[in-house]
Amino acid sequence: MAEKIVIALGGNALQSGKADPTAEAQLEVVKKTCEYIADISCKGYEIGVVHGNGPQVGRILLASETAKDVTPAMPFDVCGAMSQGYIGYHLQQALKFALKERGKELPVLTVVTQMVVDKNDKGFTNPTKPIGPFYSEAEAKELEATKGYSIKEDAGRGWRRVVASPIPEEIVEIGAVKALWDSSIVISCGGGGIPVVRNENGSLEGVAAVIDKDFAAELLAEQVEADVLMILTEVEKVAINFNKPNQEDLASLNAEEAAKYIEEGQFAPGSMLPKVEAALKFVKANPDKKAIITSLDKAVEALEGKTGTVFTLK
Repeated sequence: MAEKIVIALGGNALQSGKADPTAEAQLEVVKKTCEYIADISCKGYEIGVVHGNGPQVGRILLASETAKDVTPAMPFDVCGAMSQGYIGYHLQQALKFALKERGKELPVLTVVTQMVVDKNDKGFTNPTKPIGPFYSEAEAKELEATKGYSIKEDAGRGWRRVVASPIPEEIVEIGAVKALWDSSIVISCGGGGIPVVRNENGSLEGVAAVIDKDFAAELLAEQVEADVLMILTEVEKVAINFNKPNQEDLASLNAEEAAKYIEEGQFAPGSMLPKVEAALKFVKANPDKKAIITSLDKAVEALEGKTGTVFTLK
C-alpha cells in the first residue's frame, strides 16, 4: 500500500523574491515547484498539497481596498477564498502538465476549504498578524471607528490592520478531501484554510484571521492518516544557532529535543517556529509516523532518508 504524504509548500514554492509579484511570475515559479511534486508522485506516493497565501491574500486585499471608491471592498475571508482559487488553479495547471510529461495521468483539483476556529481563541483578543496596506494615523483611527479594525503601528513604517492567527480545529470539507484522495491529487487548506467560526445554530461565519498553513497541514495529515507530514521551505535542514558561526544543521529531532530547542528560542517566530511546532504536534499524535522539514529541491532525497530534518517521537 502506497505511503500517504501531506506536503506543505512554503512561500518560496509560489513566488520568487527576484521577480515582480505578478500572476504571470507566480505561474513560472509554480511550474518549477510542480516538477518536484510530480517527482514525488511518480515515486509511488499518494500526496495531498497545502500551500500558503500570505503575499497573495495581502495583494488581493490591497487591490480591494484601493478600489473601494469604485466597488465595495471585499471582507478578508472572501479575499482568502479568492487566493485559494487562483493559487490552486496555477498548481492544478502546472502539476497536471508535469505529471503528463512523466507519463502519469492523474486528476489534480482544488477544494476551496473552510477551517473552523474557536471564536474564543486567545489570538482574537490580541491580534498580531499584519495584513494589507499601510495607513496614516488618521486613516487608522477612522478605520478603527468605522469598521472596527484592530490597527497597530508597524515598525515606524505606518499603521496596518492586524488580525488573529488562531489554531485550526476542524476542516469543514475533510469528507470531500478523503473521498477524492485515492483517485486524485487534492490541493486543500490553502493559506491555512478560510477561517470560520461555528454559530450556535450550526451555521458557519467567516472571520478576519490568518491560519498558519503548517498547522493546517498537520491537522490534514492527522485526519487523512498520512504516513508523513512534509514541510517544504527554503532550507535543507532545521538548524540551531541559525546564521551564527556555530550554526548546526540537524538531521533528526525527537520530541524531547525539539521541545528543548523551542524553549531556548532557537527557532524564529513566524518562520521556522510554526514549522517545528507543527512537525512536533504530528509525531506526538502519531508516534509511529514521522515529519520532515526540508527544501523543495531536496524533497525526494529527504523521503529517501538522504537529507532533511526528520522528526520522530523518540
